[in-house]
Amino acid sequence: MIRSRAIHSRLVGPGLAVLLILGLAACGGPPKWVAKGSGVYNEKDSKAFYGVGAVAGVRNAPLAWDTAENRGRAEIAKTFETYTGYLMRDYAASTTAGDFTRNTEEQNVERAIKTITTTTLSGVRKIDQYMDPKTNTYYVLTKLSLEDMKNNLEQAKELNSQVRDFVRRNADRLFERLEQEEEKRGVR
Repeated sequence: MIRSRAIHSRLVGPGLAVLLILGLAACGGPPKWVAKGSGVYNEKDSKAFYGVGAVAGVRNAPLAWDTAENRGRAEIAKTFETYTGYLMRDYAASTTAGDFTRNTEEQNVERAIKTITTTTLSGVRKIDQYMDPKTNTYYVLTKLSLEDMKNNLEQAKELNSQVRDFVRRNADRLFERLEQEEEKRGVR
């Protein structure tokens, strides 16, 4: 009798644990904001900007949470001002020699894109977080209220000329670096 109870308790304990884990997984899942993503939403009684930041594969949990939160803030910042510099070079050649039965073809396509978002946003707050245990992805939802955004726009007007000058100076450096890489590879 005692032996039967011992076997029974050995089976029931792990079995209940498995059922509990399966039950939690079945009714859990990510919050709706993870799938909805970043954007401007009119929620209940307030209009606000939301940013969803995510990071995967980081084992250090505090670092992952901070990274996801910073990415959420960056998502909101991109809503206000983003400068994108784009350069594409495309080369194609077909060479035929002699009797026109043989030819060689070559092509080279290169693209350089640099996106810069620089803005100061006051009042962006983390309002929720979620960690997906299946993918080891950390998500953080950040929010900037419409009222805080209006205050930020007033400040941004003063910064626009500084941002524009910064972008101009650094865009030239980007293209110079691209040309140096081309010279190393013998492309021209």
